[in-house]
Amino acid sequence: MPQVTLAVNGTSHTVEVEARTLLVEVLRETLRLTGTHVGCDTSQCGACVVHLDGDSVKACTILAVQAEGAKITTIEGLAAADGTLHPMQEAFREYHALQCGFCTPGMVMSAIDLVNKHPQGLSEQEIREGLEGNICRCTGYHNIVKAIAAAAEVMQGRAGTLATAAE
Repeated sequence: MPQVTLAVNGTSHTVEVEARTLLVEVLRETLRLTGTHVGCDTSQCGACVVHLDGDSVKACTILAVQAEGAKITTIEGLAAADGTLHPMQEAFREYHALQCGFCTPGMVMSAIDLVNKHPQGLSEQEIREGLEGNICRCTGYHNIVKAIAAAAEVMQGRAGTLATAAE
């Protein structure tokens, strides 16, 4: 069986995989990083979004062997070593942008990539369009959009904290 070396959340892992093994399976079953969820098995829901070399991807659409040598960040890798949440995680908490939480890890990962790719800022419509690959069955997206807009202000240096972003 092939071996794959991945840098996941800053730690190098070499794992033996079958050629048909999906990246999401390696993350969840081999590395026990269960924050990346499997929601649909058809790449429709976005619950499995991770960052691969800085870009958001659906881990259920990538074979582990395709990620050889890649730098992968999962939801577990966002918070600082001291437990301080990433501004997007903090915004989701502050703005109550979740209910059951199943979609939240993928939503957060997609939102960070969306903000990073739009340094000039995002309109509400652009945020909604940017989340089209992520499905939340519990909310009406209103608080998710508010959280992303607030986190974008912090991430892009236009607000010092979420409290100032909300003003």
